[in-house]
Amino acid sequence: MSLDKFQKSIKSDKKPSDDLSVPLQSLWWDGKGDWDKAHDLVNEKSDTASAHVHAYLHRKEGDLSNASFWYRRAGKPISELDLEKEWEQLVVELLENGS
Repeated sequence: MSLDKFQKSIKSDKKPSDDLSVPLQSLWWDGKGDWDKAHDLVNEKSDTASAHVHAYLHRKEGDLSNASFWYRRAGKPISELDLEKEWEQLVVELLENGS
C-alpha cells in the first residue's frame, strides 16, 4: 500500500483494514482525528514500531516528557519534524517494513 492509498482510506473508510499492523492502525485512527483510539491501540504494545508511534502520539499531545520516554524505548531520536511530516514518515516507514 502507498501513502496516498493509506490517506485515501482514512477519508473513505469507517475503520482501518484488518491487514494493517497495530502501529499502522493507530496512525490510521490518528489521521481520522481519534487520538484516544490511536493511543489505546499502542498503549499496551512493547514492540519498537508501536513505541515509535506511541512517542509521536505523546509529542502530538504536547507531553514531551512522556514522548521522550517512548522515543528512547523505540531507539529513535526525538523528532524535530512538524507533526504532519512525522506522521507521514512513520506511515511510509511502517508500510515499507511491513510493520
